Amino acid sequence: MLKLFTSPSCTSCRKARAWLQEHAIPYEERNMMSDPLTADELRKILSMTEDGTSDIISTRSKAFQQLRIDLEELSVMELLNLLHDNPSLLRRPMMLDARRLQIGFNEDEIRCFLPREIRRIEMRKAQMKAGF
Repeated sequence: MLKLFTSPSCTSCRKARAWLQEHAIPYEERNMMSDPLTADELRKILSMTEDGTSDIISTRSKAFQQLRIDLEELSVMELLNLLHDNPSLLRRPMMLDARRLQIGFNEDEIRCFLPREIRRIEMRKAQMKAGF
């Protein structure tokens, strides 16, 4: 089952939710501000990233800037505690299933959650439209 981690005020989260509903993709949504991710969930997400913390932490956010911390100096446990206590540091939305992780809303990349056969049909339509 696809998990969608959101926050109430996030425009990209609303776009992701609408896209999933439009494509009839079942998902479980969780407000990560009122129900923060657990250490185990954060470990799983980090293990699925390509670039670790830089993929999931919004270092340009006001919340991160106010903390004035160096992520490189934190132990893994300190990082997990920091993210649990400050979920606003996490980029949103986060979507994951057993094999894939998507951070942020990107309409091209979110298509990876479509069933394979639907992706093939859409690819054929796009190729026909382009004249291939």
